Amino acid sequence: MIYSQDRNKIRQQYFDVWKKANEGVALEPMETIIADVIKDHPEYHEILRNPEAAIESEYYPEHGKTNPFLHMGMHITLREQVATDRPAGIRDLTRKMILRYRDSHEMEHLMMEPLGKVLWEAQRSNTLPDEKVYMEALRALATQD
Repeated sequence: MIYSQDRNKIRQQYFDVWKKANEGVALEPMETIIADVIKDHPEYHEILRNPEAAIESEYYPEHGKTNPFLHMGMHITLREQVATDRPAGIRDLTRKMILRYRDSHEMEHLMMEPLGKVLWEAQRSNTLPDEKVYMEALRALATQD
């Protein structure tokens, strides 16, 4: 993923990757992850076909709108975490959760709640995300009835 504070640059990468994927152009490893996440979200394909409109669009939850770029970015983050096993232990924990939930996409949706919470707390307190709190929340997901 592009590591940038520029929302438009980040969004542009989604458009570029989706275009390349649809044209059959070879993708870099990170682009493959992005393309896979986009494929998993057909509800966002129309948005990605119209970059001019989507690049400046605002998505306010209080208006009932999910930000598709944030949503897909959370999936990408989770997949990167599992691939790199960072935080340590997330790969094994995710394997256990896949056996429990059977649907890796829906499992990622469950994992987004604690991820979003620790990211929000870190931003609010201007600190790094608390990996211990995050992993505890994921362990709770893995064992809840």
